[in-house]
Amino acid sequence: MALLELENITKRFGGLVAVNDVSLQIEAGELIGIVGPNGSGKTTLYNVISGVYSPEEGRVIFQGKDITNLPPYRRAPLGIGRTFQIPRPFKSASVRENVAIGAMFGTLSGKVSVDESLEIADHYIELVGLQAYKDKAAGTLTPTEKKLMEIARALAMKPKLLLMDEAMAGMHPSDIDNMVKFIKKVGVEENIAIVSMVEHIMRAMVGFAQRIIVMHRGAKLVDAPTAEALSDPKVIDVYLGRPSGD
Repeated sequence: MALLELENITKRFGGLVAVNDVSLQIEAGELIGIVGPNGSGKTTLYNVISGVYSPEEGRVIFQGKDITNLPPYRRAPLGIGRTFQIPRPFKSASVRENVAIGAMFGTLSGKVSVDESLEIADHYIELVGLQAYKDKAAGTLTPTEKKLMEIARALAMKPKLLLMDEAMAGMHPSDIDNMVKFIKKVGVEENIAIVSMVEHIMRAMVGFAQRIIVMHRGAKLVDAPTAEALSDPKVIDVYLGRPSGD
């Protein structure tokens, strides 16, 4: 049984078909990249998986359970975590308190005390390298530090599936390489299926993903192992581009 299965998902906004008849499966512990140009449907697909949107057609199945119409707060305790392209922390709360919220409302929801949640937060804060900032107000962090804190908060949820939205956007290439190594390590050690969405950072996808799903105009264009996907003529034509004159 797949960890996550999307069956013929279609999402419309008025006359615009943002996601068009997309089916896919994600297994436990898989590392997957979702790529595609602006407007290809990536973010809408993420929002359907995480429960922000309900599709007009199709089903979302998580661990054999139909969750198509469950809101995000019902999906988080099941094991679906997410980071956002633009982090929105509780600015006046400390980094430690922000990360502890993940523990309180993730798969351990109702099973851990506040003190236990703070201990879990300490572990993941150290993992992402923010231990020197754990008592600082989250609103005072740099954009990169906020992204790291949001990753720590998502990991503190103890998710089975983690959706990462442009987590490496704006980072220096060396920081991207370090982030890729870190995400792969955590995914393997904690058996988390991680889906990372990007627009243009191919070095991250090549280093991270076992499989790449390419979106184009709301549809799934390619779903294949990384090297195969990136060398597919359809992907080169619509996403990577060819040198002029070819």
